[in-house]
Amino acid sequence: MKIILLEDVKGKGKKDDVIDVSDGYGNNYLLKNKLGVLYTKGSMKVLDKELTKRKEEEEALVARLTKIKDSLEDKNIKFKVKVGKEDRVFGNISTKQISEEIKKLGFNIDKKCIKVENAIDTLGVHKVLIELHKRVKFYINIVLEK
Repeated sequence: MKIILLEDVKGKGKKDDVIDVSDGYGNNYLLKNKLGVLYTKGSMKVLDKELTKRKEEEEALVARLTKIKDSLEDKNIKFKVKVGKEDRVFGNISTKQISEEIKKLGFNIDKKCIKVENAIDTLGVHKVLIELHKRVKFYINIVLEK
């Protein structure tokens, strides 16, 4: 029996996979619990339409995020910080602070998208990765000044 999965099923497959299962497992578990639908020409057409629609939405999202990337890539975001003896910075710059500064430029980027490898706690320029999508990644420069 061929089934199109509507949800991920541990050990069997991911959502939208077409799998072969025994008649009993298909009828008594997958179909009964609405985890899958019977594979037919009609259900396959619906699946193809759904996958095409999702792919188009994904491409539109990537295009929109790429415009944001082009606007922000290699921009300098400056922070005035307090320093102590020997120009040591008090504290460090967080992803929340970076996100707030980017909002001032007119872009709403969640702090979870900002990836900081090393603490930003010294004067100078620091490169920070921003990952808006798995296919849209870029760096911005964080500049710490007295």
